[in-house]
Amino acid sequence: MKSLLSAVNKFLPALFLLTAAALLSACGGGAPRESASSNAATPGAQAPAAATSTETVPKIVAFGDSLTAGYGLTPQESYPALLQKMLDADGFRYEVVNAGESGGTSAGGVRRIDWALDAGGVRFLILELGANDFLRGQPVAETKKNLAAIIERAQSRNVEVLLAGMLTTTEFGRDYEREISDAYRSLAAEHKITLIPFFLEGVAGIDKLNQDDRIHPNAEGTRLVADNVYRHLKPLLERESKK
Repeated sequence: MKSLLSAVNKFLPALFLLTAAALLSACGGGAPRESASSNAATPGAQAPAAATSTETVPKIVAFGDSLTAGYGLTPQESYPALLQKMLDADGFRYEVVNAGESGGTSAGGVRRIDWALDAGGVRFLILELGANDFLRGQPVAETKKNLAAIIERAQSRNVEVLLAGMLTTTEFGRDYEREISDAYRSLAAEHKITLIPFFLEGVAGIDKLNQDDRIHPNAEGTRLVADNVYRHLKPLLERESKK
């Protein structure tokens, strides 16, 4: 428990932004700039094409909220687009699909996960949801239940899940914050999936890496987010290539 508290305390100065009243849920409307992706997770929207492939290749679905959609960025600056470039550069033959939805919650994720997986040929799901739930003080057990449902649906289709964790401080107290950290860890253990301990590691709370709202990474910050995701995804891809 002391080690967990130490880890959370390490990030406290960087995580105050997730307590802001306008957090990710505000990004569903009134945005000062357009969302990064016109193809960001609305049923019927067109998924981005792979950067180098004209043939059918396995898909990696980036599934989340505005942090995945690329709020305030151009489509090319979103983390899924950057991830596609990294894959291409390293010779991995996958198409990255941006299935981020600004304002998205874990409950909304349950409702739209089947649509996201119906694209066909999905091999990996990068699951980044929960921050909007915690802003509203939703019981962590409910968020965990929703995330588990998403994971289980993906696994039932033989889709491997990479879970993006959140560390946060909230107005609901330290016990609530501890529950959040524990939920992501236990989900990863229970479902035997890889966990990114903190999706915004090295970015959250650093002004020069975030937009004016101090919530969403700017282009430079998003490059670090993409690096963080790829660091955890690459071993899974390498293992897959050896099968």
